[in-house]
Order: sequence, then structure tokens, then C-alpha cells
Amino acid sequence: MGARRRFRDRLLVGALVLTAMTVTGCGSGKDTGGEVASAASTASETPRATAPKQASSELTDYLAAQRKWVTCLRGVGFDIPDPDAKGVVDDSDLRRAKSDQTAFTAMQKCAGLQPAIPDSVEKAQRPELSAAEKGTKRRYAKCMQDNGAADFPDTDETGYYGPGEWDSTSAGAKRATRVCAPIIGDPVDPPAHPKG
Repeated sequence: MGARRRFRDRLLVGALVLTAMTVTGCGSGKDTGGEVASAASTASETPRATAPKQASSELTDYLAAQRKWVTCLRGVGFDIPDPDAKGVVDDSDLRRAKSDQTAFTAMQKCAGLQPAIPDSVEKAQRPELSAAEKGTKRRYAKCMQDNGAADFPDTDETGYYGPGEWDSTSAGAKRATRVCAPIIGDPVDPPAHPKG
């Protein structure tokens, strides 16, 4: 029993020393000029520092994969431009695949190389919305939520809908979609024989 208590006490002392060193910045060998590092500030800065690096890495990987895909398409006869700096390939050329047999065949042969677009890259490719467009999306989200689709996502600071899944198949969601359609310029004809 005494051995267990001594072991537990040593662990407690070790944890306290480690915490003290982390909070005071002790052991760095540098004069911090009176600044005190805190675990909370370090933890809060880490995600911000890693998020842009992760997004940059995802874009680099996506660009490399897009270039491989484009190279494959060219190799089988579909001449297509390189992706731009954000990884976008000119979609007017891609639409040719519907009517051009060579393009269609190339798209089929190279389909396995076409990469999925990461969320961070997709967000970077979205055009910036005007204040009016942001307002329209905000009103649409509120209308959807108020008329039966309570799980419809809110807009974020960019004006685009935030992450999250919502059930678009429920009766409430279908009703909300009909009611709110005019807000986004998608008028829905009222039914010929409205119920109730």
C-alpha cells in the first residue's frame, strides 16, 4: 500500500513540475523578455497555424493529381488546358466530352485519375459573394429553418452555407423548399388544388 502511495505521489509531483515548466517557459535557455507562455495561449494558436498549412498542402496535392489527370487525357487524344493555380480545369473543354467521342473515351479511360476535391480547395475556388447575395442566402436559410427544415445550415461569414447534413427528404424540408424557393429566384407554381 505504501509503495503505491509513493508511486502516485511521484507521478503527482512530476505532473506539477511539468505544468510549472510549461506555464513559466522554464528550460528554454532563452530570455523571454518577461513574457510568460501559457498552455492555453499555445493551444489556441496551434489550430490557426496548422489550418493554412493543411489547406496549402491539400491544394498542392490536388494540383499534382489534377495535372496527372490532364496528362492522361492528353495522352489519349483529348487536348485540354492545364489546371489553374486553384486546380480548376476549364469546364467549357470538359463539356465537350458529352458530344465529342474522343473526349468521351478519354474521360472514361482517365476517370480513375480524377481526384476528389478537398473541402479546403473547394472553398478557395468559390467566388466571393456580394452583400446582396449574402443577404439572400441568409434569408433563404432562415426561411427554410422557419418552415420545416430546422436542420438546414446557417450561412457562414463568407455567405455560403456552413457545414452539416440536413434531411432534404422529410415532409417539412419539402414544404420549406416550396415555400422558400422564390427567395433564391426559383419560383414554384402553386398546386392546382391546394389542400386545406
